[in-house]
Parts: sequence; C-alpha cells; structure tokens
Amino acid sequence: MTASENSTESTAAPATATTAAPARTGAANTAKIKSALLRYRTLAWVTGLWLLLLTGEMIAKYGFDVHTPSWIAVVHGWVYFVYLLVTADLAVKVRWPVLRTVGTLLAGTIPLLSFFVEHVNAKKVKQDFAV
Repeated sequence: MTASENSTESTAAPATATTAAPARTGAANTAKIKSALLRYRTLAWVTGLWLLLLTGEMIAKYGFDVHTPSWIAVVHGWVYFVYLLVTADLAVKVRWPVLRTVGTLLAGTIPLLSFFVEHVNAKKVKQDFAV
C-alpha cells in the first residue's frame, strides 16, 4: 500500500464517524427544540392574555376611575419575566438572529402582538426544524 492510499483510508474512516454522530444528536436537538417551542407558545399566549387583562384594568382605572385590583400588574410582570426566559431559551436553541430575538421579547409588551408573533415564529420553527 502506498502512502497516498493509506492517508485516503485513514481520512475516510473519521468522515463516516463524524457524519453518524450528528444524526444521533439531531434527534435529541429536535426533541429539545420541540419542548422549547411548546414552552414558548404557552408563555406567549399566557403573557398575551395577562397583558390584555392589564390593559383592561388600566382603561378602567384611569379612564373610568374604577377601583381595580393591583395584583394584575404584578402577575403580568412575573409571567412576562418567565416569557423572557423561555423565549431566550428557544432563541438560543434555534439560533435566531439578535433582532428577531429582541423583537420577540418585546412582543409581550404590546397588546395582541404576542399572539401574532407567536404564530409566525411557531410556523417558522416548525418548518425549519420539522417539529
């Protein structure tokens, strides 16, 4: 066997080993993305609903001088915080660009926007990662 044949055989073996490894980790990554997407979608809806409730409370309180419970803002604040964590987790897993990540994070602060952004993001992630 010549030196060139020997080097060809030695480089061929690691190439097949490296192509088999991503196939095994691909299934694990897909499962992680799927669970992160479910968490994101759930928190996007919960955040959106609490934001709508908070908006209604603010309109009643400042527009009609109705005494409203103050805990609605606190609950929305904590739900939004969890939304930020879950969205950042998904963004890292699917490698979103910074602007898309920031836009998605801010979607929980504008009434009704979180529902639209969640739909668009979920469709894109499902299409890109076949989950």
